[in-house]
Amino acid sequence: MLQTYRTLFAAPGSTGFCLAGLLARMALPMMGIGIITMLAQLSGSYALAGAVSASFVLCYALLSPQTSRLVDRHGQRKVLPLATGISVLGLLLLLAATWWRLPDWTLFSGAVLTGCMPSMQAMLRARWTALYRGSPQLQTAYSLEAVLDELSFIVGPPLSVGLCVAAFPQAGPLAAGLLLILGVAVLMTQRATEPAVQPQAMHAAGGSVIRLPHVGLLALLMAAMGVIVGSVDIASVAFARTLGQPAWASGVLAAYALGSCGAGLLFGALQLQRPLPQQLALGGLATALTTLPLLLVNSIPALAAAVLAAGLCFAPTMIVAMSLVERLVPAQRLTEGMTWLLAGLNVGVALGAAASGHLVDGLGPRAAFAVALAAGACVLLLALWAARRLGPTLPAVADGSAAPASHAA
Repeated sequence: MLQTYRTLFAAPGSTGFCLAGLLARMALPMMGIGIITMLAQLSGSYALAGAVSASFVLCYALLSPQTSRLVDRHGQRKVLPLATGISVLGLLLLLAATWWRLPDWTLFSGAVLTGCMPSMQAMLRARWTALYRGSPQLQTAYSLEAVLDELSFIVGPPLSVGLCVAAFPQAGPLAAGLLLILGVAVLMTQRATEPAVQPQAMHAAGGSVIRLPHVGLLALLMAAMGVIVGSVDIASVAFARTLGQPAWASGVLAAYALGSCGAGLLFGALQLQRPLPQQLALGGLATALTTLPLLLVNSIPALAAAVLAAGLCFAPTMIVAMSLVERLVPAQRLTEGMTWLLAGLNVGVALGAAASGHLVDGLGPRAAFAVALAAGACVLLLALWAARRLGPTLPAVADGSAAPASHAA
């Protein structure tokens, strides 16, 4: 398996942009929880903290596809510094508002501007696609990206919270902003692997990629998967607290992420020959089935085992969805297409956490696990629907050619 992943880095420049991505991708998981921790410490209001953080997440989900659309038109080198600069200015406004105790509306204004943060995960996947389009290594690259995403969500939130608590309240979001700046700066030096910008005429088709056949359906699928993640996060923390063992919640959530990481690595090394629509249907079925044990847990070990099983299905299903988008979206608009799926995932996480939080307050943790079960059923229905609609009509690659794309100069 290691040899399969080692071959990815035979391409010149792949190691450089992957390492840059390790820095830049940390900003997103650190920022949301960092805003909550910072404002909860300074204001004592979790309602305010949650609302400001939700403003950041929602604006990121809505704006990141538009940023990626500009990247497809003009290139990463021209757009990423500008988007990053706007996001950092918003963060500085947010931090200044907390430092000088400015009115609450300045907090929301800062959070909205911070939401201009570009989707670094999509930028990195676009670079892998430029290197390996039309080859089996592309699915392996997507698997690696899914695993690195999971690792960022394992390391980022506790790092951000720890900085806010141990140093000063603004330390977590500030560190996230610095990592974003550093990661984007390093990535901009990796010019050889930047996807080539297609002629402007190729973008003249008009509307958003989300309007293309099946792309919106896959984005909804990712949103349903995000609801599972958000509800499992909230319900696991509440369940551990109900049992009088709140410290074990982090271990339970780590089991979910580790299950997803392990399955993603294995899936990328297998190189399955089954058609992608069939893989998506099977992934949806497995995802739905693994939410059922969550309703039966009665201890921390049982909960850890249940979320580990649920995590095993997450990364493979996400990898297949990304592979499908690579086939469905024109090559010159791939970054936007991938960003819509990632935006759907983030919106789902926010919605799942919000719905589960209300149910935990009113009915207890088990009611929140029911949100995951309902979302799992939606994942299954959407996966079956997408598989049926795609069927044998799925093109070999997005631009209709089986040949790998040439590297950008």
